[in-house]
Amino acid sequence: MLLGTWNLENLYRPGGPFGPEDEAAYESKLAALAAVVTELDPVLLGVQEVGDPGALEDLAGLLDDDWHIALSEHADGRGIRVGFLSRTEPTVVADTAAFPAKLRPVQADDAGPAAGEAGRGFLAVEVAGAQGPLRVAVCHLKSKLLSYPNGRFHPRDEGERARYGAYALYRRAAEAATLRALADELLDGDGRDRDVAVLGDLNDEVQAATTQILLGPPGSEIGTPGHGRPDNGDAARLWDVAPLIPAGRRYSRVSSGRRELIDHVLLSHRLVRRVAEAGTGLPDEGAPRLPSVGPDPGERRGAAGSDHAPVWVRVT
Repeated sequence: MLLGTWNLENLYRPGGPFGPEDEAAYESKLAALAAVVTELDPVLLGVQEVGDPGALEDLAGLLDDDWHIALSEHADGRGIRVGFLSRTEPTVVADTAAFPAKLRPVQADDAGPAAGEAGRGFLAVEVAGAQGPLRVAVCHLKSKLLSYPNGRFHPRDEGERARYGAYALYRRAAEAATLRALADELLDGDGRDRDVAVLGDLNDEVQAATTQILLGPPGSEIGTPGHGRPDNGDAARLWDVAPLIPAGRRYSRVSSGRRELIDHVLLSHRLVRRVAEAGTGLPDEGAPRLPSVGPDPGERRGAAGSDHAPVWVRVT
């Protein structure tokens, strides 16, 4: 069974302000995405940056067999949201953007009201697995690519850059805490006997504080001395499979020429023990070939494929 996550990068039908400008560019994008999904052949794929639900339906229509779609109802200001492509019918068990009860709103910009919910929703589904129910959440946390008032992607000065970098970090941390609360619900204190996965674009790397929030009790990460030593924290932990990805392939995006792993797969104790392999890109190919992106996402409007590589794990 292969589970994966993939940021599809501005998946819109043509004609709007964010997607391809014409039908030819749209068809090229869909064809490139469909070729990757077909070769990847996942049982369940978490997806991000679905700007138009119809576009995801168009993508599914290019795939072999019948695929099922689940989409969050919570979209950001550009209309993008998270969802799933699934081989089997998924049952939605949660779709939320609200911060946990004790987490206060955070400052989001210089002048506006504080943000009391995530910019994009968190969607969780349940599907039938080989060893019982599989519960999976998908997310897309606040981007590190900063946006400024009046649609700008470049700051007026370094003070503005610093402030908006802080605002983005506040929000991403709050969203990570919100996602961890959802993971707690899915685990229900029983990660030793439940198959639970959290997939998505975390917009931060493995050792980032926001990513670490999702892991739960510390001390048992893959590659540490505590891994493989059972303790009471195993019931609540999630394990990031990043250390299992071959070092030369351990990235999912290239930002200003720098490789970074910002898309992640995290698994419960019962599930992580059955991992056979993990990777980025396509299983039978080498390191992902990705374009280097800059601070303005509009520069790739209408580009075929995606600026992210899928991240996946194969579980026995």
